[in-house]
Amino acid sequence: MKLYVVNDGPPSLACRMTLKYLNVPFESIDVNFNVGEHLTDEYAKLNPQKEIPVLDDNGFLLSEHIAIMQYICDKYAPDTPAYPKDPQLRALVNHRLCFNMAHFYNAVAPYTLAPIFFEYPRNSMGLKRVHMALEVFEEYLKRVGKKYVVADHVTIADFALISSMVCLEGIAFPFDKFTRVKTWYETFKNENPEVWSIADGVLKIIQDLEKNPPDLSKLNHPIHPVRKTAKK
Repeated sequence: MKLYVVNDGPPSLACRMTLKYLNVPFESIDVNFNVGEHLTDEYAKLNPQKEIPVLDDNGFLLSEHIAIMQYICDKYAPDTPAYPKDPQLRALVNHRLCFNMAHFYNAVAPYTLAPIFFEYPRNSMGLKRVHMALEVFEEYLKRVGKKYVVADHVTIADFALISSMVCLEGIAFPFDKFTRVKTWYETFKNENPEVWSIADGVLKIIQDLEKNPPDLSKLNHPIHPVRKTAKK
């Protein structure tokens, strides 16, 4: 099994945490985002969307990190509580995965990562979107009332939302007033050290990128205005 990843990418991180938690062996293949390796015709053979990550399970190709996480559980750990079979618990896991992708990460990434790589500013509107997303996350944790996102044990929904939170911590975003989110985040770190070690590696990369934006002069992105920094 091969997983094509970008090592500072939250979707890749969520998949890597899932594989680590389930002890599923795999080969990690780095895709060089900074030079646009994912935009090539060769990479498009793996994923026509030209996005990262991509799973290659003995020729079975699958993109979209939510689908990858669900597939890994269903095939390699069908009885894992990380992706519970109970219809209501699974529905909540699936919802939180969608919530992260469509709402939470969709607010976090433009404010945290986009200004590092592209010519997008951090502004009051972006900040408001992040605060609104955190408020919703806070409410979901309140409604469930469990230690983790949907239960008193971790699920793949936690991995996805942790990958977004790493982006916020990476730019030193203050989220102390969101007490339930902060408690959940710190609990995850303390109780899941092996899986967190992967996230911590990504956190350190983002912290470094925040201080030292990369030179993307070789990235000819078809949509986003690339941030070009002088070489040191």
